[in-house]
Amino acid sequence: MAASGECIRNIWLYGLNCADCAAKIERGVAKIDGVKDVTVDVMEQKMTLTAHDGERLSELARRAAEIVLEIEPDVDISHTDRRGEDAVAGMALRQKVSIAGAIAGAALFVLGVALRLGSEAELALFLASYALVGGEVVWGALRNMARGNVFNENFLMSVATVGAFAIGEYPEGVAVMLFYRVGEVFQDYAVRRSRKSIAALMDIRPDFANLKQDGSIRRVSPEEVGVGDIIVVRPGEKIPLDGVVAQGRSALDTSALTGEPMPRDVEPGSDVLSGSINKNGLLTIEVTREFGESTVSRILELVQNAVGAKAPVENFITKFARYYTPAVVFAALALAVIPPLALTGAEFADWLGRALVFLVVSCPCALVISIPLSFFGGIGGASRSGILIKGSNYLDALCNVETVVFDKTGTLTRGVFSVTEICPSGGMGREELIRLAAHAESGSNHPIALSVLKEYGKPILGETIAGYEEIAGHGVRVRVGGREILAGNGKLLDSLGVPRPAADAQGTIVYLAVNGEFAGYLVISDTVKPDSARAISQLRKVGVGHTAMLTGDSRAVGEKIGRELGIDIVCSELLPHQKVEKLEALEREGAGKGRLVFVGDGINDAPVLARADIGIAMGGVGSDAAIEAADIVLMTDEPSKIADAIRIAKKTRTIVWQNIAFALGVKGVVLILGALGAATMWAAVFSDVGVALIAVLNAMRAMRRPT
Repeated sequence: MAASGECIRNIWLYGLNCADCAAKIERGVAKIDGVKDVTVDVMEQKMTLTAHDGERLSELARRAAEIVLEIEPDVDISHTDRRGEDAVAGMALRQKVSIAGAIAGAALFVLGVALRLGSEAELALFLASYALVGGEVVWGALRNMARGNVFNENFLMSVATVGAFAIGEYPEGVAVMLFYRVGEVFQDYAVRRSRKSIAALMDIRPDFANLKQDGSIRRVSPEEVGVGDIIVVRPGEKIPLDGVVAQGRSALDTSALTGEPMPRDVEPGSDVLSGSINKNGLLTIEVTREFGESTVSRILELVQNAVGAKAPVENFITKFARYYTPAVVFAALALAVIPPLALTGAEFADWLGRALVFLVVSCPCALVISIPLSFFGGIGGASRSGILIKGSNYLDALCNVETVVFDKTGTLTRGVFSVTEICPSGGMGREELIRLAAHAESGSNHPIALSVLKEYGKPILGETIAGYEEIAGHGVRVRVGGREILAGNGKLLDSLGVPRPAADAQGTIVYLAVNGEFAGYLVISDTVKPDSARAISQLRKVGVGHTAMLTGDSRAVGEKIGRELGIDIVCSELLPHQKVEKLEALEREGAGKGRLVFVGDGINDAPVLARADIGIAMGGVGSDAAIEAADIVLMTDEPSKIADAIRIAKKTRTIVWQNIAFALGVKGVVLILGALGAATMWAAVFSDVGVALIAVLNAMRAMRRPT
């Protein structure tokens, strides 16, 4: 029995390829008392069951499995993500028998068409052919009817083809069923191919980790490795867990995570992400995250769970299909019965034939399969570009973005302070100024001090430093090589009576004085990401009307970066709660004009990310809280990926509406022609199976990244 805290269970439904059946399973399982939520993903052949009470989860899972078998008896149910060997062998045998029967039936059909036989012999031959080709379909229809599941594709095809036999159209009845079976094969192939393509996108899960313990290395499951453990990654292997390189140098292929083909060089001290592939050198890595919290686990969880949050058009099509098929069935019944009774000279057989065309056309598989596949393909294609989208509803919402609001530090800027200006004075040289500053700051671990030491880049001669004194809120006083050095803000020099000029610079200024004389200053500032200007430019190209930046930094720094990047609105010196207030004000100003997106990376951005229509977090440097609160995660930390995500969303929506227009258009034309007696059964089958196949193939284009 599940533990009381466990409220979610995944159940794999191998062999489930019917989206309409998946919707029926969802409705049936949702009615079970104690079920909080249920989602059936046809692409992954998986049902996710959420219970109100974890103690009842196993019982609810059993009852859900019973409902699945009532609706789809041929589905193999597994409570793990692996099928048993017997189930695989059984499915393969059933497929071989089915294919062999269909081929034998097709041969009898060709024989019946080619030979000129008497009426009784012809009927016997075509009945035998029909039994071999369509026996499974008819049996499935009868079995479903016995369970109250009437309006499905098996029922429609069975009634249509049996009706063809009833009016003496034997060859046409067999041909329709044969074409339907062939179309099903191609349709299943297309779905399986797209399923494999999506599975390939997710093939970043490591199979093992080489754990180093007591001088030996043993291969273990990544789940067995803990934080602080040491693992070894050989050339060609996937990095199984996030960590820091302890020994070794190598180039990493991170394309599965970021979508970028350029290898990344790492050395001791470099952070590495799980899912990357070690290209050449041997790496020894200290693990910093357990497998469940690692980058690869988060990616897999985000993409696999994305199907649960459906776009509005998906929900509409599901409801539409639920009522559309019965409506067309009753319309077909009326078409068969009313005209012969109401019109003089109307023949029942003729109108029955037209009604049978109606029945074949009515199945909405082209829509219920291709539309979820389009969105899933768009999400999968985005993940190949390093963009993780948590649901098709967010993907669809990206099509209507009007305003994009950015955090500054770590989003548009690198989030790393560095020395951007060295300004000596009074005969002091640049090298000497930075040397003195580095020695003065060597006793501090403040980010500003660290940036000065990094800029100096040489060993600190500790024996030359004496009398170190830190003055809170002002800076430091220290003797370096016998000279008194003051290093700090303007208040430090002012308080000690050292005259200084007013520096006009954007950033944090560190003033220096030597033996009471002003010696110059350094400017420490965050640097803009090289990608940021391109991001703003690309957003305008994809139709975003306004950009804004919210930052807690000073007004001078914020306005400088805003001008440099071409951002429309800059709001500075904001506390976290003030960012939410500003976001809400921007939302009110643009009410009704489109969606508002917020892009951030820090833990202080989590409230704003959750409040925005669409929250986007930086996945590389972003905090766990920000990534959890966001709807979309950028694994490369490149803001230009936002424009790529919008392009993918618009391409996906275009494909969705192409499929809707194409499917309904073709079906509408054939329905009208069928009612007028101008459409044959062949046209009806094409409007069902053929249109579904074309729509599925079109949906697979969503997996390709737009150029």
